[in-house]
Amino acid sequence: MSQPPAPHPASEPLFTAVAINTEGIDGESFVEGGGLRVAVASPTSPDRAETTNPEELLALSWVTCLNAAARVVAGPGVDVEARSEISLHARAEGGFEFAGRAELRFVGVPLEEAHALAAAAHERCPVSRMLSGRSAVRVTAVA
Repeated sequence: MSQPPAPHPASEPLFTAVAINTEGIDGESFVEGGGLRVAVASPTSPDRAETTNPEELLALSWVTCLNAAARVVAGPGVDVEARSEISLHARAEGGFEFAGRAELRFVGVPLEEAHALAAAAHERCPVSRMLSGRSAVRVTAVA
């Protein structure tokens, strides 16, 4: 059964980040306009010294977003710890895919309430929504 199309944003962007990569998995990725520059290498490469990869970058993005969303839904005074994992898997059809898993800890909050807060944070976090196929994402070719 196919999923319904992802909704389109209802407003103009508040911020847009533009990232560029011209060398593929072994090279450099950077944020346009003088932002962050990172050396990238395949996570399976034996020589990954001082590099990162899409899995690590995605995990960082998701954990940061989830923690911020969790702090909003938990309210002031609740300490939140977030952890995310992005793993790379080979696909039977060829190629690769990611799998993700995240944990949120709401310090001092009973587990049943923490489950509800985690669900609310997952719903609020834009990275979670994009990873779940609930955000507008498109890829186009340009000349």
